[in-house]
Amino acid sequence: MSTLDDRLSAEVAARRDALVALTQGLIRIPTLNPPGQQYREICDYLGGVLESAGFRVDLLRARGAPGDSEDYPRWNLIARREGTRPGDCVHFNGHHDVVTVGQGWTVDPFGGEVRDGRVYGRGACDMKGGIAASVIAAQAFLAACPDFAGAVEISATADEESGGYGGVAWLAERGCFSPDRVQHVIIPEPLNKDRICLGHRGVWWAEIETQGRIAHGSMPFLGDSAIRHMGAVLAEMEERLYPLLAGRTTAMPVVPEGARASTLNINAIHGGEPEPPPGYTGLPAPLVADRCRIVLDRRFLIEEEIGAVKAEIVALMERVKARRPSFRYEIRDLFEVQPTMTARDAPVVRSTAAAIERVLARQPDYVVSPGTYDQKHIDRIGRLKNCIAYGPGILDLAHQPDEWVGIDDMADSARVMALTLADLLHGG
Repeated sequence: MSTLDDRLSAEVAARRDALVALTQGLIRIPTLNPPGQQYREICDYLGGVLESAGFRVDLLRARGAPGDSEDYPRWNLIARREGTRPGDCVHFNGHHDVVTVGQGWTVDPFGGEVRDGRVYGRGACDMKGGIAASVIAAQAFLAACPDFAGAVEISATADEESGGYGGVAWLAERGCFSPDRVQHVIIPEPLNKDRICLGHRGVWWAEIETQGRIAHGSMPFLGDSAIRHMGAVLAEMEERLYPLLAGRTTAMPVVPEGARASTLNINAIHGGEPEPPPGYTGLPAPLVADRCRIVLDRRFLIEEEIGAVKAEIVALMERVKARRPSFRYEIRDLFEVQPTMTARDAPVVRSTAAAIERVLARQPDYVVSPGTYDQKHIDRIGRLKNCIAYGPGILDLAHQPDEWVGIDDMADSARVMALTLADLLHGG
């Protein structure tokens, strides 16, 4: 007599071609963010697949969210399949947006080409392959365990690549991830099929502006260069802040190893005259810059406190100011997210770990992401702690040219997710 593991594995194997086709179909809808293209189209496509599997499908537009407009509406999908009796709800959440294509591709980025056991395309790894795997896992579970308790939900949400405020954050504010409605969340981000991601570091984005006085470039002594002031700020960061951050490490199992330290990246720098418009062939005007701005991306550890992180930058700016009599500056917050880490004994962690052992015959690695993803909103807004990231794909391939996801990896992850469903929803 076949075991439940055998039945679930057989159901996933029977859907291997459907898994590939679904991944290709999702890739072929170019949901580029920015600006937020074809969000409705991908929700309609996926909604059709899930309705045919017996899910009730709701399409929700995040009206008023950052980025939402009549030209680029922020559409989200939530699909739900009820069991035969009361129980927990397991929710698979995947973002349907992808980043810009960039240069260096040798395949059509929206072709969904299959070659050497891989599906290629922008978003294949991050994270349309993960969405497809979760759909196939749910279909396999429903076929093998029709008499289950609780509910299965699948969502495809907007704008994770730009913060998730038109997707999971908007939905969480409306109770879609409240603990009385959803008890377990799995986000199939590409963290490798044998790893469970428990959370992520914190982030603070801020803009620093140095201020000067405009003057003729031939007489810079009559002005005050904001760019030179910013140069002093950057020098102070290089000499004192970067070495300090490199010496701070966390007990969180962050990957890769370098991300176990506090980090600071200068995302952008803007100063002086704006970039000339396309087609302009003249020379710039001779001006002393009266404004210079940088955007900071500060990733901090669970052992650090956000107030101290901000105070450290203020202290740095004040040190520079003490050495430069005409120095003036402003710091503007852009956004911040606290670090989060789900406990290893949480139910969704235990069930997923057991499933990985059964499918892959090895114990999982437990990791923490260097960057944030939509768990931040499920935790902070939804107040739901029982959340992990688990899915197929190699994280290093995300946002790269010739991005791909392995078909075997998707199938194995789908088996893991199906077993996790069976464990949490008592399928029989």
